[in-house]
Amino acid sequence: MKAYTSSLKHYVVQQLSVSNKEAIGFILSGRVLVNGHRGTLTQALLPEDEVKLDGRVIKAPRENIYLAYHKPCGVESTMNPDVKDNLLQALNFPQSLFPVGRLDKASEGLMLLTNDGGTLYKILHAETLQEKEYQVTVDHPLTQQALEQLAAGIVIMGKTTRAALVRQVDEITFTIVLTQGLNRQIRRMCYKLGYEVKKLVRTRIINLELGDLSPGAWRHLTKEEIKRLIQEVAC
Repeated sequence: MKAYTSSLKHYVVQQLSVSNKEAIGFILSGRVLVNGHRGTLTQALLPEDEVKLDGRVIKAPRENIYLAYHKPCGVESTMNPDVKDNLLQALNFPQSLFPVGRLDKASEGLMLLTNDGGTLYKILHAETLQEKEYQVTVDHPLTQQALEQLAAGIVIMGKTTRAALVRQVDEITFTIVLTQGLNRQIRRMCYKLGYEVKKLVRTRIINLELGDLSPGAWRHLTKEEIKRLIQEVAC
């Protein structure tokens, strides 16, 4: 995660408008604490760090935000303001957040957004298999053979998809739990079997459920959800 400043010394100089010599004296004498511990001159600060001088807070820790968002169909999963129908505009949230992964424009459903770079990195680069669940509606009746092939794996883009958990909901609808995120994976899998996806909704990311969240709506994760999420990616 990107550091807040180049060093603790630099932050003290800038924040308190003191000389380099004074800032060095504050830090070396142990008067500057970072998260309750003696700071060092070259220590890089993160947004979530708290800095105190003689017990007075000179940098408050940034609050980590975790949102569950129901991305509507037609919204691009990017915070780039130059992209039409971008997530930044659709979400209209007052603070800078970043999406964990993507969901293609034609799909809808659960997205996780956060400003917690550490957790974001762990989720995106986790070695453990992170489950994502989808409900998919196709253009004509499903066959038992098609459901079995979706579960066993299908060759797309030169590779066989991982085994998945598939359950039929009705004649043209099924749920699928994936542990990988290839580009437009479900749509490509269905296409290879002769189906066109008419509706695709992501209903779960790891332990987070979409629930009754309406398209375009968001909510803060509960403390228990955040705790479980961090525990999952730390395993």
